[in-house]
Amino acid sequence: MLSSIWFWIVSILVLVAIRDVFFQKKHSITHNFPIVGHLRYWLEKIGPEIRQYIVANNREELPFNRQERSWIYASSKKDNNLQGFGSDQDFNAPGYIFIKNAMIGYNPPTDHPFNKNPGVMPAAKIMGEYHHRRRPYRPYSIINISGMSFGSLSAKAIESLNKGADLAGCFHNTGEGSLSPYHQNGADVILNIGTAYFGVRNVDGNFSMEKLKEKVEQNPFLRAIELKLSQGAKPGKGGMLPGSKINDEIAAIRLIPKGKDAMSPAFHTAFSNIPEMVKFIESMAEETGLPVGIKSAIGKLEQWEELAAYMVKTNSGPDFITIDGGEGGTGAAPHAFADHVSMPFTFAFAKIYQIFQRHNLTDKIFFIASGKLGFAEKALMAFAMGADSINIAREAMMSIGCIQAQKCHTNHCPSGVATSNKWLQAGIDPQLKSERFYNYHRSLVKEIAEISHACGYEHPSQMTMEDIELSMGDNNRTMSLTKTMGYHKNPIKYEGLEKIIKCPHLGGQNARNRL
Repeated sequence: MLSSIWFWIVSILVLVAIRDVFFQKKHSITHNFPIVGHLRYWLEKIGPEIRQYIVANNREELPFNRQERSWIYASSKKDNNLQGFGSDQDFNAPGYIFIKNAMIGYNPPTDHPFNKNPGVMPAAKIMGEYHHRRRPYRPYSIINISGMSFGSLSAKAIESLNKGADLAGCFHNTGEGSLSPYHQNGADVILNIGTAYFGVRNVDGNFSMEKLKEKVEQNPFLRAIELKLSQGAKPGKGGMLPGSKINDEIAAIRLIPKGKDAMSPAFHTAFSNIPEMVKFIESMAEETGLPVGIKSAIGKLEQWEELAAYMVKTNSGPDFITIDGGEGGTGAAPHAFADHVSMPFTFAFAKIYQIFQRHNLTDKIFFIASGKLGFAEKALMAFAMGADSINIAREAMMSIGCIQAQKCHTNHCPSGVATSNKWLQAGIDPQLKSERFYNYHRSLVKEIAEISHACGYEHPSQMTMEDIELSMGDNNRTMSLTKTMGYHKNPIKYEGLEKIIKCPHLGGQNARNRL
């Protein structure tokens, strides 16, 4: 009798395993880990009940707490992402965000673009317009995918995100690993150039303008170039891709030898000071016709002051600036760099914005904000401070299956998102996962737009620093962003969503054609 029971148990488990490995493609975890994967999902399902008594609550975990992750997962799957019974937040906690709604908000007319597609919200500004670049660019979306390299993320993860970006009309930043075949599935692409000049380097490892021109000419979906100075999680820290991970494909993409460790220096060799950097930026813009910007974490401010003054003096310089908060993510970084080097986003952005404000440059620069901003309330605070668009990275990863296992640096990512292991990648269905990213992106943009409307605005760029208040954590006091950060955001020239959508420099061509 007992042996018969065990026979049926084993048989059922074997059948479940066969189903998971060979037939189901919705869940990469159960594909990669049949049987055990189901246990994981079951424990996750009863997690709130367990945590009530013995584990952390919904708001305690970092980098992203369970409430945040659950919202992303639900949004990506078109599940119920609403909240019942009331908020479980502590409204008196220091730094708590309060968004001030209007008594009578903005009610979009029946034929308004928002009512046709709530996920459509182009940027209010144009990259490269002020410096008269030959191919200026207005992003079709205010929410875009930040730089994550092929090699850091898996091929199927990059493919999923790019196809999802094509559906959403947002741009997809390559990361410093250069342009791969998996970035070429229809979306607008921003080419990221790091210190190793992967993909645009000569045999000596130095920058090659000819290689860059060739890449831009052959790939018209490249819409801008981002010169990476540093990132929030590891500013001033280079990197190394082990030779064991450099196969024929990666070697061909990055223009490096196969099987040999590839070093990313801590600093650029193409320039060593502000005038040289600006000259480098201008040469790339002139040769390619594309807007060129810089990405940086923020620490000391003296060189930023120098950059702003030099831009005024020479009428040249970056078309956009990506400000990456110290809380930003990475595939791998030393603890001290990740935890203590560079400022978090709010302080970083406020300080840089004020520098360019004093030099009357804020209307000439497209500001991209980055650093755990893939949620409506945080994104709106960034817009109120002066951001023109938001870059998301880990939030995008979670929309396609990342479970915050924090194994990105081990090559053992259980969801297959951040690994080169083909077995672990096999559970990712790019078609399904691209739709998941699109659903999350659409939900986020829709929520940002709806809150903007509640505040009396058509577009989040119209938000002001007086529209956001922060809890001070004592005596129930709140303080506006203006008082907290010490400046007023300059009003953005806004001409209405209808006119923006008709802009000749608007990206997201495929998404527009599908409307």
